[in-house]
Amino acid sequence: MGTIQIFDSHQNKVIDVEKVLKTDSEWKRLLTPEQYRITTNKGTENPFTCTFANIKEPGVYVCARCGTELFDSGTKFDSGTGWPSYYESVSILNIVEQIDRSLRMIRTEVLCARCGSHLGHVFDDGSPPTGKRYCMNGIALKFVPEGKL
Repeated sequence: MGTIQIFDSHQNKVIDVEKVLKTDSEWKRLLTPEQYRITTNKGTENPFTCTFANIKEPGVYVCARCGTELFDSGTKFDSGTGWPSYYESVSILNIVEQIDRSLRMIRTEVLCARCGSHLGHVFDDGSPPTGKRYCMNGIALKFVPEGKL
């Protein structure tokens, strides 16, 4: 299967974890049809439909498929786009960025490093201090309140 290193904020260190590899039929059984469409088939949810858009409490946003920590709530900001936006990830180890040439444009796709889930895209028009806007599909994430990890 193979291992990768990710950053675990609960332990405040880099740890080795097994990659999460599942067949298409396994993902279909584990996910809702909408989660499957977005995370596996690189879909996009409708803007302004994220169920945690107004959450302001401390916590971390994890991958809906494998639970890997992706974004700290302190980096979330309102981009006005209708999708949850963050100015940085928990760690560059926890995500993979790759070129996406779909829809006749060039963008940078963001994937979960552990399971390969499609999360969204990152743009260079975000908030300080990074200037990045990680524009994520809310359905690809789950919010875990501080202390519940």
